[in-house]
Amino acid sequence: MELSTAWLEWLVLGAGYELMLFASVGILLIGLDDLLFDAFWMATRRRGIDRVDTPPLDGRFAVFIPAWDEAAVLPAMLRRTLGAWDGEDVRLYVGCYPNDAATLLAISPLIARDRRLRLVIGGRDGPTTKGDNLNRLWAALGEDERAEGMRFAAVVLHDAEDHVHPGELALYRRHLGENAMVQIPVVPLVARGSRWVGGHYGDEFAEAHGKELVVRSRLGMPLPSAGVGCALTRTALALLAIERGGDPFRCDSLTEDYEVGMVIGAYGLGARFVEATGPAGDRIVSRGTFPGLVDAAVKQKARWVAGIALAGWDHLGWPGSRQAGDRLSSGRAWLARWMLWRDRRAPLAALVLLAAYAGLIVTAIGWAGQELLSWTAAPLGDGMRLLLAFNAMLLGWRMAIRAHFTARWYGWREAALALPRAFVANVIAMLAARRAVVLYWRMLRSGEVVWDKTPHEDNEGAPGDALARVVVR
Repeated sequence: MELSTAWLEWLVLGAGYELMLFASVGILLIGLDDLLFDAFWMATRRRGIDRVDTPPLDGRFAVFIPAWDEAAVLPAMLRRTLGAWDGEDVRLYVGCYPNDAATLLAISPLIARDRRLRLVIGGRDGPTTKGDNLNRLWAALGEDERAEGMRFAAVVLHDAEDHVHPGELALYRRHLGENAMVQIPVVPLVARGSRWVGGHYGDEFAEAHGKELVVRSRLGMPLPSAGVGCALTRTALALLAIERGGDPFRCDSLTEDYEVGMVIGAYGLGARFVEATGPAGDRIVSRGTFPGLVDAAVKQKARWVAGIALAGWDHLGWPGSRQAGDRLSSGRAWLARWMLWRDRRAPLAALVLLAAYAGLIVTAIGWAGQELLSWTAAPLGDGMRLLLAFNAMLLGWRMAIRAHFTARWYGWREAALALPRAFVANVIAMLAARRAVVLYWRMLRSGEVVWDKTPHEDNEGAPGDALARVVVR
């Protein structure tokens, strides 16, 4: 009995220390990485990005809306969009599948009544991939141009559940005159019933689109597209189509929107993230619903991690490498690599989080063993104490930054909830990383990529929610 207790004491106390050490070093490195990025954000805050010296982009805009199993939300989205952009020179291309009868029946009355809507039904049953769906919309656009003897000026990307802003197209026209791509902030609409799971999307997007994309835009780095609230010139998409054998979007990617933005930047074409307010004083943003349940959130984030951090490495390589094929100068390639590292560190960050939480549990067991079984743990050295103290300060800074950006978009009441919601975000991140590795492994073995989308609920009344309102600060 004493022997088994001794082994248990050695295992618990030793494992607790090793897990604590691994997690502490990982948290230190990731924390310093974030701290350096925060320094770039503060150093560039006074750098203006809204000055435009070229005339606005004229011509008709096309809006690509890929859809699979979206009968619950797509009709409302189309009505909202047509109403918001009434009088605009725009055509909405809606991509559906022949085996998605529910969606086709739901939108058919709208298609029949409004000539601004163009239904595109693919030749294959769905779901294929979102990239494949977008490529079919691109082909339909080309067919219309040849039949009507005209040429579109730009393509806007949106999803079937989005809430567009009336001033969105005017903003795109203003900035696409000198840029190949323009991205506006994406603001999650969070229902009060999903404040914890759905609310963590609000926290993360508030920081990512309030700091991450802002800094990249100011530094002239390749800018990832969010896939919604994004406009690209037709010329830029035509260039991608030529480079890829006719289709601008990758069919074998789970995050084709992210890759489009990064490739445009690698080619040296201009891209800009724009924060602006409309005539009424409200922010010009793209709003949309996000999952409110853990399973759906894990599924969605696993797709992002697999597409960006794992498969994205295969597709894009690293700036300066032959695989990347970029046109960035060698002096700026290191900065672009750093940005890509931040995009691809999610699996490592999840491993560090797992070690940290496991270390806390094992350490708690060790404390219980010391009280109940008279175990004797080796005292922490000065180096470990200093490391833990510094990590605590980094954690406090990180939480303060997260609360700051959440407050900018949702107010200080939600900023206070952002602190405990960080735990929910960490749990989802760990589960998503595990699912992403499995998903990526299946993709490698089968060679098949399928649109692993998350379901959406009817959000017609979502903007009326107090939490959904965007605070102008």
